[in-house]
Amino acid sequence: MLQARAISKTYESAAGSVPVLEGVDLDLELGDALSIMGPSGSGKSTLLYILGLLDPPTAGQLVFDGVEPWSLSEAEQARFRNTRIGFVFQDHCLLPQCTVLENVLAPTLVGEREESSPARARELIERAGLMPRIDHFPAQLSGGEKQRVAIARALIREPKLLLCDEPTGNLDEATAWQVLGLLAELQKEMRSILMIVTHSPVIAAEFPQRYAMRGRRLERTA
Repeated sequence: MLQARAISKTYESAAGSVPVLEGVDLDLELGDALSIMGPSGSGKSTLLYILGLLDPPTAGQLVFDGVEPWSLSEAEQARFRNTRIGFVFQDHCLLPQCTVLENVLAPTLVGEREESSPARARELIERAGLMPRIDHFPAQLSGGEKQRVAIARALIREPKLLLCDEPTGNLDEATAWQVLGLLAELQKEMRSILMIVTHSPVIAAEFPQRYAMRGRRLERTA
């Protein structure tokens, strides 16, 4: 389903080349759930951005759902990303001028539109326990509520790949587990691939597949 081979990434700076990833290999199938740990600057987020078509690799090959997405045009990549990949970031990245419902529907406003989208959005908002907040704006929500909106938004198109970059990093412990529980529940139902980057060994241990970034390489730890 998702196959990464020899993925490498090097950034250029005034001081010279800065290698971040070297020879990363990864094979994932629908329904897989994994965590990735590593210190800041180890390349965890960079790997997520490459897999999510936000940052191109310097070298290597990515095949996802039978397609080599980095060989597509920018417009084709945008369509591919919008329909098959969902993102949840540490900062929820909600649109402040939009309500909860409008934020969840945002990914459906570009590309092919589906008649079922409003009903699907309401279903996800209800599952996230946010129906009383459906017409509220982000400034009226708590941190945990904002992140649950972000999860609903990420899942509105039923993506095959769900990428989460420190989604609980700004939350207290109790709220973090609520958010993770919602993520895990919806991911199992949809059988998407769930990949989460975290600094927490406790959270990482909850996932059936666990990886760590070491020396710019990705290593399976369990």
